[in-house]
Amino acid sequence: MLILVLNCGSSSVKFALLDPQHPANVPLSGLIERIGAAGTSATLRRGAEKSTVALSGADYTAAFDLIGQEIDALALRDQVKAVGHRVVHGGAVFSAPARITPAVLAAIKACVPLAPLHNPANIAGIEAAQATFGHLPQVAVFDTAFHQTMPPVAYRYAVPERWYTQHGVRRYGFHGTSHEFVAQEAAKLLGRPLAQLNLVTAHLGNGCSLAAVQGGHSIDTSMGLTPLEGLVMGTRSGNVDAGLHDYIARQAGLSLSEVTSALNKESGLLGLSGLTNDMRELEAAAQKGHEGAKLALDVFVYRLAKLIAGMAVAFSGQGGGRFDGLVFTGGIGENSESIRAATVERLGVLGLKLDPEANKGEVRGVSGLISAAGSVPVLVVATNEELAIARETQQLVARSV
Repeated sequence: MLILVLNCGSSSVKFALLDPQHPANVPLSGLIERIGAAGTSATLRRGAEKSTVALSGADYTAAFDLIGQEIDALALRDQVKAVGHRVVHGGAVFSAPARITPAVLAAIKACVPLAPLHNPANIAGIEAAQATFGHLPQVAVFDTAFHQTMPPVAYRYAVPERWYTQHGVRRYGFHGTSHEFVAQEAAKLLGRPLAQLNLVTAHLGNGCSLAAVQGGHSIDTSMGLTPLEGLVMGTRSGNVDAGLHDYIARQAGLSLSEVTSALNKESGLLGLSGLTNDMRELEAAAQKGHEGAKLALDVFVYRLAKLIAGMAVAFSGQGGGRFDGLVFTGGIGENSESIRAATVERLGVLGLKLDPEANKGEVRGVSGLISAAGSVPVLVVATNEELAIARETQQLVARSV
């Protein structure tokens, strides 16, 4: 049984055809970029074979037609049983994956104001996939769903009640598929039931977020109403004073939308360094003495350690008040030895200490324990959101039969 997983962005489609029961079996995957523009291209992987196809000006429908043609070329059409879509924002409506029906699609569209940069692309992808793969069950798997178990003390903002009741102003959280997956994998590595663990999971990539996971359920997270809240990220500011919007709009003559755009696209590591949002390039530049790069790394680590310590507060008075482990994942979490080391060094007060040899080098795709003997466990777990979406899709379709 194969599941086609689709992750549609504003100008890209990332896809994978995989077997949820046999993760190594990925007969087809790829990335289609610059959709709707000149220079559209598809990078395709058929097993170990890689190729590039030019699709200048292609829209989502043309992109999915190409995917369908590739599936047919591999004679796998009959083995594809469902399509799983990553959907960024499900609001408070969706606490689990949902079979896509007209009512579900309408509810996703109603969440567009909460995620104007993401949900429209997800919707366009769903509609195009329905046209191309309409004979297959289609499932929406939401980034926000995992965090719907947060208690009000974690998800409510201290704002007028009417903002919450009338406009849905509350914390939702994101990266839920990744946080849930790596918590499950960490429990296996620790040889302990997930139901008995209090873990902080750190998804660190161009977008970054934390989750406090108790017994397999999210009870707090660092992102909020939008993916802008929380940690310093590649181009996103993370937490800033809420008064910043009004101040800089007046001082710089910017509109509120221009301020928001700058906080999303010109800030974070890029804004601090004045150089790049690529962690690898920043680490290389810092080693050569670039002051902006050094500052960006220092702020990133400080804020990361500070918010990890804050996440541990979520376990106080619950589950025995224990902190059972810290999990690093994502492109930075899996690959940056120095970021992991600098972050854990600041968390010694919580009983964390690394084994330098276990922490050495890039460990993308490899999961394991990197903490020293006697330390609260620190792990690196390779995330696999495509596999998680495929499993969720398969399980939901099986229940619906």
